[in-house]
Amino acid sequence: MSLTPPDSPPEPVRQLSLFGTEAADPSVADLAGLLAGTGGVVRMGRTARLSIVVDAAWRVHVIVAELGLRGLSASWEGTEDQRYAVRTSYARTLAPLATAWLAGGQRKRPPAGFHLNGRRLRLWLAAAGSAEETGFLLRLGDGDQDWWPSVRAALAAVGLPAALLEPDAGGPAFRIGGRRRLARLAELVGDRPPAAPPADWPTPPG
Repeated sequence: MSLTPPDSPPEPVRQLSLFGTEAADPSVADLAGLLAGTGGVVRMGRTARLSIVVDAAWRVHVIVAELGLRGLSASWEGTEDQRYAVRTSYARTLAPLATAWLAGGQRKRPPAGFHLNGRRLRLWLAAAGSAEETGFLLRLGDGDQDWWPSVRAALAAVGLPAALLEPDAGGPAFRIGGRRRLARLAELVGDRPPAAPPADWPTPPG
């Protein structure tokens, strides 16, 4: 199956944000953005593996490239429901992330002090973000209801107060709407990846 990205025009350069993607070099800790959404992590000995199922080929391109920036090899395969499963190899560098998110059990949970920044939001948006008429949705994992409030608080802390969209209303997801909040989201996540369709990535105003 071809995953060739479409040709895309360059995006305008934006001002550096304290919490934006330009504020620090890529690190494995950024992958917390995938876990805040629909991603999962498992441990094996002193290693761990991260996995996520996405609904579009362009997301595979972006996630595999982002993992590569962090020294992680990844593979993907199609699923029976016409989606794509992306997973890393087991790696020692993922062990601290898994330990933090799986503390006290096998179900993921944000660690104490969990926060979001541009790089984490960029990964979350690339994997599980979608545009709608009134804004953007950041999708959540089924069964993670107990800790959605802490992720919502982390969004608010970076200037993105969000409404919770319940499962019976098309969620679970956080909805970010309003001109100022969408401008803030665009500032934080940075330039659109070449593989991403323009409609699926927030654009700065003006």
